This record gives sequence, structure tokens and C-alpha cells, in this order.
Amino acid sequence: MAHWLELMTSSLPTLLWATLSFTVPLALLSFALGLVLGLGTALVRLFAPRPFAAVAWFYVWIFRGTPLLVQLFLIFYGLPSAGITLDAFVAALIGFTLNVGAYTSEIIRAVVASVPKGQWEAAYSIGMTWTQAMRRTVLPQALRTAVPPLSNSFISLVKDTSLAAAITVPELFQSAQRIVAVTYEPLILYVQAALIYLVLSTILSFAQDRLETRLNRYGGFMGARA
Repeated sequence: MAHWLELMTSSLPTLLWATLSFTVPLALLSFALGLVLGLGTALVRLFAPRPFAAVAWFYVWIFRGTPLLVQLFLIFYGLPSAGITLDAFVAALIGFTLNVGAYTSEIIRAVVASVPKGQWEAAYSIGMTWTQAMRRTVLPQALRTAVPPLSNSFISLVKDTSLAAAITVPELFQSAQRIVAVTYEPLILYVQAALIYLVLSTILSFAQDRLETRLNRYGGFMGARA
């Protein structure tokens, strides 16, 4: 037991550094970029001409229908055969962004489509353009509904960043693997990595609950403005 405690204590700074340097930035950047991509994809599928909507549908179909790990391997190990070589972190960022974009686009598309048509008509009746109606009336209502599933997607993404270890990104899980290769103590190191993921997920779940409570209390991110 003393040996395990000593090992956990000595390895904790390395694991925390990997978490703060790679796991957290990878999750935040991927989710932010994926959210922008998902919003654009959702709006194209809902409102763009059919050829553009078909391209957006195809993108979503591909990235929701194939495993994330396979996507990462294709980007990092497959693209070099076509003359495109990417840094491991950049490859992971691209892979996670494309994957997140596909999933969040479906969430956003569903919540935007769920806004009653009367809201559009009310916005148009006071002289708003389509863009103004979307920005001031539709999106505030849709985003309030989208917060729980989007929050769950982000929590899942934080855990999925462990897959980046497979393409040599030195994030939390790969750091644990490297220590295991030296200490030959897989049980304690992987348990320790799992606990760090658990702490991150718990913090994010608590933040999600607080955000949902705040939205229910105050009625959304922002009120519709004339």
C-alpha cells in the first residue's frame, strides 16, 4: 500500500500537467470549433438549397457513422500516404472537431426546428430580417433547449480525448501509459488516470446543473431583442 501511495504521489504532477497542457485544451478547442461547425452545418441543412444541404448531410452521415478512433487514424496515419503530414495534436484537433461538429449539428438542427413557426412570424411582423429573427428570437430559444445535450456532448468529449493517446498525443492517458512502461504498475496508474477523468466529469456535471438552473430561473442566455 505504501508503495502504491508513493507511486500515485510521484506520478500525480506528471498526469496533472498532461491534463492541463493537452487534455483540457484539446477538449475546449475541439468543442468550440465543433460547435461553430455544427451550427453552420445545421443551418445549411435547414435553410440552404438542396445541393448544399446534401453535402452537409453527407458530412454528418460520414462522421456519425464511423468510429472516432478510425477517424483519428485516417487523419494522422492515413493522410501522410497522400503527402499530408500533421502534428499529432493538430490531427487530434481536426478529428475531434469534425466529429463534434457532426453530432452537435444534429442537436442544433433539432432544437432550431422545434422553435414554433409563430416565433418566426412574430419576428417578421415587426420588421426583422431572417438574420435578425434567427439571432434575436430563434437562437436564444433554441440554445436554451440545447444546453443539456450540448453539455453532455462536451463531458463525453473530455473522456474521448483519451483516444488521442493512440496517435501519440501526450495527454493524460498516454502519460499514464508512459509511466506504466517504466514502473510496470498498470493497475494503479490507470486507476489514477480514471479518477482524474472522473473528477473532471464531476466538475463539468456540476457546472452543467448550475447552468441549467440559471437558465430555468432567468429564461435563457439572452432575451429576444427588438
